[in-house]
Amino acid sequence: MWIILGLMAIVATLINLFMYNIGKDYKLAMAMGLSLTALTLCAEYRLVSEWVQREDFSALSEVPNFERVLWFLTIASISLNISPIFLERKGKKK
Repeated sequence: MWIILGLMAIVATLINLFMYNIGKDYKLAMAMGLSLTALTLCAEYRLVSEWVQREDFSALSEVPNFERVLWFLTIASISLNISPIFLERKGKKK
């Protein structure tokens, strides 16, 4: 499930940036991108929770690797989704 939500978050982020570039209202796509990013993290947390309940220690040994990737992708998603707001403000100052 987290893979599907993650892919949907990437698509929503790309739509957000595309909508900004063509001058359309991008705020709904931005909200969708951020929301899907949050849902992806919740789904990943649920997956790890299931591993703990099943005592699947071999799967749990991979969690530290996932953590770094999730931190990076979350920061990248937030940065990309809010970048049109900063670019719009910078454009208004000129």
